Amino acid sequence: MENYIELLKLILPELIVEHFDLVNTKTEQEQMHLYFEEKSTPPKEHNNRQLISKGFLNEITIQDFPLRGKFVYLHIKRRRWTDKQSLEIIQRDWNLTAQGTRMTQEFAAFLKEINRY
Repeated sequence: MENYIELLKLILPELIVEHFDLVNTKTEQEQMHLYFEEKSTPPKEHNNRQLISKGFLNEITIQDFPLRGKFVYLHIKRRRWTDKQSLEIIQRDWNLTAQGTRMTQEFAAFLKEINRY
């Protein structure tokens, strides 16, 4: 299983591989859809609280580098947590997309760089 994770780190943003589980894939004619759910690990910055996983926020879809001639779309579901004592809703603030786009930061930077030539 470890080889699978190392391979994913080479082709996907490392943040996604580290903190999300790949739960489904779908390949269509010119598109590849990868579905991720945030791992059920409470945020470290809230270690002093008793957090209970309470499902997911709405799914977001972002575009990443093409693979094997197919457009790649990452469908990401972020987890939300409830503090058992205060009933406060907690969620991580992931910075998954480049500002003003629906692309991963790495893909947007790549497109920006090749556009300079």
